[in-house]
Amino acid sequence: MKSHRKELWFEIPGRRGLVNISRDVQDAIDESGVREGLVLVNAMHITASVFINDDESGLHQDYEKWLEGLAPHAPTDQYLHNRTGEDNADAHLKRQVMGREVVVAITDGRLDFGPWEQIFYFEFDGRRRKRALVKVIGE
Repeated sequence: MKSHRKELWFEIPGRRGLVNISRDVQDAIDESGVREGLVLVNAMHITASVFINDDESGLHQDYEKWLEGLAPHAPTDQYLHNRTGEDNADAHLKRQVMGREVVVAITDGRLDFGPWEQIFYFEFDGRRRKRALVKVIGE
């Protein structure tokens, strides 16, 4: 069995940002030489998420609005976590809703997606360098 590890680095200039990382994940699979197996992709920071959905701008805007309604950033003093001097409690909650990781089948060396599926990195507390892990396992 083969195993390959790669880190994807991001520096989102704003507090939040969404990046389609499907091509980067496929590149890691290509580098691994795995033809049949699984790929795990996970955010390595507790204020970011990796998830699968459609790459459609209206949907991305809907996520922004929906998540801000669930866990608004302001006022920051509404969160006990922010009493530690942080201002990112909402980012922790947004990550909890959107999830930490995805696992996708690899078939014939390709991501085995359903129609319209893409992998995204979603940052909820940006403005500094962060990463996601890509772990490829298979034959």
